[in-house]
Amino acid sequence: MFRPLSRREMLARSANGFGAAALAALLADDGRAVAHAPPADPFAPKKPHFPPTATSVIFLYMDGGPSQVDTFDPKPALEKWHGKPFPAKVEPTQFNNVGTTLASPWKFKQYGRSGLPVSDLFPHVGACADDLAVVRSVVSNFSEHTNANYFFHSGHGAQGRPSMGSWATYGLGSECRDLPGFVVLGTGMVPPGGVDCFGNGFLPAAYQGSVFKNGPRPVADLTPPGGETAKTRAAKRDLLRALDAQARERLGANDALEAAIANYELSFRMQAAVPDLADLSKESERTRVMYGLDDPKTEVYGRQCLIARRLVERGVRFVELLCQNLGHDRWDQHQNLRKGHDDNARAVDKPIAGLLQDLKQRGLLDRTLVFWGGEFGRTPVAQGSDGRDHNPFGFTVWFAGGGVKGGTAYGETDEFGYHAIKDKVEVHDLHATVLHLLGFDHTRLTFRFGGRDMRLTDVHGEVVKGIVA
Repeated sequence: MFRPLSRREMLARSANGFGAAALAALLADDGRAVAHAPPADPFAPKKPHFPPTATSVIFLYMDGGPSQVDTFDPKPALEKWHGKPFPAKVEPTQFNNVGTTLASPWKFKQYGRSGLPVSDLFPHVGACADDLAVVRSVVSNFSEHTNANYFFHSGHGAQGRPSMGSWATYGLGSECRDLPGFVVLGTGMVPPGGVDCFGNGFLPAAYQGSVFKNGPRPVADLTPPGGETAKTRAAKRDLLRALDAQARERLGANDALEAAIANYELSFRMQAAVPDLADLSKESERTRVMYGLDDPKTEVYGRQCLIARRLVERGVRFVELLCQNLGHDRWDQHQNLRKGHDDNARAVDKPIAGLLQDLKQRGLLDRTLVFWGGEFGRTPVAQGSDGRDHNPFGFTVWFAGGGVKGGTAYGETDEFGYHAIKDKVEVHDLHATVLHLLGFDHTRLTFRFGGRDMRLTDVHGEVVKGIVA
């Protein structure tokens, strides 16, 4: 027999629901309920927290750690002490084969109206000095390549965290419907740490970096199978969509399923977009020469720089370029510094300058942030007689375009270029600055995981305001 509930019974049975209802209302008020719900289209463009100065990033990753005192941070004191015992404390880093003080084998020259000093390794980039914001006081928490690579990419020294390219695409989506939002342009060599450097971590799988190979066929298996008509392929796609819809209805929200569906749809669109992207035949001869495509020593990286420009032109959000194998261990010259840095710099100097000039003449540099740097720098003291060890205590990166103050040098290292002594910049600060230029308060771009709101900068990070225009 039906018996009405008493007031006491009704409250006892429903009390647990009051908290959930209140929480839902609070989350709706501050937008978090919406922010953490997986979007129907993970690549749909999204609004940042405030108007951005950059809408795309090109990250020129100098794998191995170029030497700051041989590139963008001149130190005359090294010449005074060259060949003599180093007059200061030598910090423990990766190896212990410590030699004498080592002056730079290259001379520095002042460039542009700003007079920024750049070494003979980078004469073409030096010609773009008035567009560069050079940060000379970066420090890292790690002196070993794998951990330092993870840290420089994701703000964490172990694998499993989202790369900054994944965070940028998660925050902004993509303006390109036919290509991934985060593209890594490979040259046959992957940094220590592997593809986890470009991983999505705990973010939805759609935001991981897509690695494109160098050459006319950067992505495998894009050519439609032979023996089928366009009508047959269209029918198969329609069937897949219907099956996907049934799976969604049966299983509900599922990251792996949603990513697989999004990837299938994107792969179909890429069948036409990627061959067009990789076809450089319509580029002018002047453009090809600007990027160094006419020289075997610069052709590989030049092609990747030109592809990077074409990607941001099409609305891709984040592009990372990797170094090529030149017979050296990347920029990691523990010996034979002169030969290794000469070869590495020659391969990238003209292409990078061509990229900056091309972006500028097309009106793209103002909204494209170009970021150059490696996971750490190198010591001012020799390793053996002609190499340099890892140095995370003070090294150099630079930015161009995208709202930075060109022709500036920020921060200082000591007289030997060993330790940052003024305006120290942590890797978390670099990440906060990149997000700021993309229109984000780095403390508010979060993703709920493991019981807390995670972010690229963890609980750290300050915007480097001294380089922001």
